[in-house]
Amino acid sequence: MATRTPDSRGANGSLVIDSVSKAIIEQLQEDGRRPYAAIGKAVGLSEAAVRQRVQKLLDQGVMQIVAVTDPLTVGFQRQAMVGINVDGDIDPVADALAAMAEVEYVVVTAGSFDLLIEIVCENDDQLLETINKRIRTLPGVRSTESFVYLKLRKQTYTWGTR
Repeated sequence: MATRTPDSRGANGSLVIDSVSKAIIEQLQEDGRRPYAAIGKAVGLSEAAVRQRVQKLLDQGVMQIVAVTDPLTVGFQRQAMVGINVDGDIDPVADALAAMAEVEYVVVTAGSFDLLIEIVCENDDQLLETINKRIRTLPGVRSTESFVYLKLRKQTYTWGTR
């Protein structure tokens, strides 16, 4: 049986999530609209207890419950991954990129690029505008390399919890 210890902070201040909350997260990763009563039955809690835990996980920023769309079906015909090399401090460039509506995520990396970003645009013109006029002109951006998506073969959010 899963331990019922409430989520707490570890010795280093990081959030420690108990096995019941992890099971709730996994249930919601499978179906974000799954009723709390069904989740409660699966994890051994009441509907009210599940509702309370979900709200706590949302408030703590552990998870989000969102509708994930296929960009092609909602008018975004072009996606690309862009590798970016930066001169100097990476943080101001990462912050500027994160503020752009077309940029879906920003990752600071070690390796060939300092940053990797994913861009979702309506068309090739918007992609070119975003890369050429907005990203390449940011102070500190040394170079970019674009990887235009031809076909998305897999995209899931069901990696579970550890």
